Amino acid sequence: MSDKKFDVTALGELLIDFTESGRSGQGNTLFEANPGGAPCNVLAMLKKLGRSCAFVGKVGDDMFGRLLRDVAAQAGICMDHLVFDREARTTLAFVQTFPNGDRDFSFYRNPGADMMLTEDDIPVEAIENSRIFHFGTLSMTHEGVRRATVKAIEYAKAGGALISFDPNLRPPLWDSLDSAKRQIEYGLCQCDILKIADNELEFMTGETDFDRGAAILREKYPNIRLFNVTAGAEGSYSYYGDRRVFVPSCKLGGTIETTGAGDTFCASVLNFVLERGLDGLTEGDLTEMLRFANTAAYIVTTRKGAIRSMPERAEVEALLGR
Repeated sequence: MSDKKFDVTALGELLIDFTESGRSGQGNTLFEANPGGAPCNVLAMLKKLGRSCAFVGKVGDDMFGRLLRDVAAQAGICMDHLVFDREARTTLAFVQTFPNGDRDFSFYRNPGADMMLTEDDIPVEAIENSRIFHFGTLSMTHEGVRRATVKAIEYAKAGGALISFDPNLRPPLWDSLDSAKRQIEYGLCQCDILKIADNELEFMTGETDFDRGAAILREKYPNIRLFNVTAGAEGSYSYYGDRRVFVPSCKLGGTIETTGAGDTFCASVLNFVLERGLDGLTEGDLTEMLRFANTAAYIVTTRKGAIRSMPERAEVEALLGR
């Protein structure tokens, strides 16, 4: 697969995260417009690691859409397949950050341009020319963009790409949680590489014990070759074959917010797979993978935003060497 044009192509939402940024002189909350969206966050980190990346999605033909295109292009991501919608506006998310770094999202997406992506917008040749295809469930919330996502996955598989999936559950964006569960189940059926957060694992299995939850999903979805669980400040777990590895998180203080941390983790894992493949991984390999991914994710939590906040490889390696 080394002859492919792109290491990773990702499909999904590209949006503005308005994050809290202090108070005005009148005491009003100030918000900073940070370019984001999970799939493009993943690509931004992969570019920092030297990978060739392409994004597939739709934004509004407005000031925010043009800003997002420019920022992603400046990050080195191929934006040739970004579509501008003249009717729907670019999706916005207002992010409330709590003292422990956790967040609450208020989305302005009814409709948002990202959910207007259609099957005709899918760049088949680019997707077939990718080593890995990555997606989440925000492109599965509505029928039209869901069909587009399914088509993209089919062409990625036909081209021999590995499929990477991050549920990235955002309950306010779903008509019902039953619908969300069905679409996550579809993603689990399709992927080779999974990154799932602790709350999503509990949502899908009812289990708060990570080992039991992972066992349930691994038995049901044997297609998942590399199964990773992120547990926030606790650390992360990797399940591969009969191996189970846990690595605690990097705890050096200074966390501002957690936006983009999971995406940074996901990108680091995909970079590891591009380097090592998915065959014959040892406990040492998995430990190395999680240590790097945890450390990269920690660095992002000490900064605001995501696309513009991804660390360089040297920054991660410097922390690992401490």
